[in-house]
Amino acid sequence: MLKDFHKKTMPMTPESEAWVEGLRAHATAARTGGRVDERPAVEIAAERALLAAHLVAWFDTELPGLLAERAADAAAGRRATGGEIDPEPAIVITTTAAGCAAAAELLDRDDPLVRQLRDRFACVTELEYRQWCMRQPDDDYRLHIAHWSWMKTRVPPQWWPKLAQWPINAGDSYWLHRTGTAGAGRERRSSHLWKWSGTIAAILKPFVAGTETEL
Repeated sequence: MLKDFHKKTMPMTPESEAWVEGLRAHATAARTGGRVDERPAVEIAAERALLAAHLVAWFDTELPGLLAERAADAAAGRRATGGEIDPEPAIVITTTAAGCAAAAELLDRDDPLVRQLRDRFACVTELEYRQWCMRQPDDDYRLHIAHWSWMKTRVPPQWWPKLAQWPINAGDSYWLHRTGTAGAGRERRSSHLWKWSGTIAAILKPFVAGTETEL
């Protein structure tokens, strides 16, 4: 499948390329003088490691199929509000600062798939992405695919009763990993529940239901 995928891949259209370059420039400007993450280094490192593991798995096992599905939609003539969808769209990852660092490491790999797709990526925070989409809307994902992967490391205690069937010890806290993809076939969403002990993150429940809109 990867061999066929490589053969079919073409450059982005100039419109998609301009859109993603604008997003990168916006994100760079938005981070100037930004707030420093004051959490303990061990917590930041754990979040980064979890997001890195997810992004590597998504990139290596899911992304080629998603791009093939996107190309099939374009070949079938699916249109968006602004016109035809780009069969080779920009690829936007929205995540946290720790996730952006993990994504940068992924895109620094030297393998055929990374080399082929690297220039199509933008790795930004959710806020940076939303701000750019307000200025340059692409609501129908005509120009890009969006993949989100971020860890909610501060689940408010008032929401903990909803998670009572997965109890944690005193001093522990819940982490909620939210991820999904839009712009390639049907939209995909999932949530995974973790616990953080202050030193170690451990999975409590993968694909936990009932958290997408409530938490």
